[in-house]
Amino acid sequence: MRGSRSASILMLMMFTAAALIACGKKDEPAATLAPAATATAAAAVPPKAEPLKVAFVYVGPVGDAGWTHAHDEGRKAVEAKYGDKVKVTFVENVPESAADAERVMRQLASDGNKLIFGTTFGYMEAMLKVAKDFPDVKFEHATGFKTAVNLAQYDVRTYEGAYLAGIAAGKLTKSNKLGVVGSVPIPEVVRNIDAFTLGARSSNPKITTRVVWTNSWFDPGKEREAATTLIGQGVDVLMQNTDSAAVVQTAQEKGVYAFGWDSDMSSYGPKAHAAASVLNWGDYYNERVGEVLDGSWKTSTTWLDLKDNAIDLKAFNSNVPEEVKTLVAERKKTIIDGSAPIWKGPIKDNTGKEQIAKDAVADDAFLHGIKFYVEGVQGKVPG
Repeated sequence: MRGSRSASILMLMMFTAAALIACGKKDEPAATLAPAATATAAAAVPPKAEPLKVAFVYVGPVGDAGWTHAHDEGRKAVEAKYGDKVKVTFVENVPESAADAERVMRQLASDGNKLIFGTTFGYMEAMLKVAKDFPDVKFEHATGFKTAVNLAQYDVRTYEGAYLAGIAAGKLTKSNKLGVVGSVPIPEVVRNIDAFTLGARSSNPKITTRVVWTNSWFDPGKEREAATTLIGQGVDVLMQNTDSAAVVQTAQEKGVYAFGWDSDMSSYGPKAHAAASVLNWGDYYNERVGEVLDGSWKTSTTWLDLKDNAIDLKAFNSNVPEEVKTLVAERKKTIIDGSAPIWKGPIKDNTGKEQIAKDAVADDAFLHGIKFYVEGVQGKVPG
């Protein structure tokens, strides 16, 4: 009995020990191996970089069909190229008043945007002020002339598109009376009016140009009224330096030609739209965003042109004769290669005073300060 009991106890002890060993082997992976494996897997996956926040500030609505539309196409090009590396936003209809522009720029910088594009001349002083307060933010200002360590300036030689449009206008007019709907009488706009007239007189020395100012970048009602006034004076070809398609629409209704400005406006007046001076901001925006991403961004002053593919005369009406298109294309080549500069003298203003001497070529400082009408433009530049 005693031996049997001892044997039973021994067998029970052996069974218990085996069970404990089995349980220990089963639980071991969960207690020791799983955490180590998890830590190794986590270390192998680096944290995802935060996207660069980029903001655009527009003076008009994105649907203006002109200036702001062109910039917004550039914004879309950035999104298309960089995808989730960037987070892009825009604010439209921001007035040029210092208080409004500064408030918007300051808020965008406070929200974490590290690159901010301001797309109109009137934002310049506000951007200078905000840039000083946010030294870690990069600012880019379109069409101005002031810079800072973290504020760059960029523009397109829009006068090149105006000049090419003028060449075509000189050939298309029957009345020899051309008209321009002007926005704000700053050198940029006066320069475009002059270039349009120089181009037109190069193909038709008999033309004259009339100007009606709206004193606004975007006001379809005033633009329509100005176009109607010019047509009433016998103008049969219109150009504009305003942002809506109202001039092209009015030309369509009145049976005259008009040139789209900054964007292709042919859908607003298929019969009237002779061609359009079209801007391409996408290449520049992509370049500057890339420089912020790789850390190579520096302040600069950039004036883009035909050879940069930043502007061109496009979307010709099928009614425009082939010889006119050929003439424009030939003249475009000479501007790009520098063999026949637009601003080569002699050039006189409309009072007969010589502004650029014979064979002299105006430099950029001169062009940035133009405040006179060339020969062929009627009236005086508003003070």
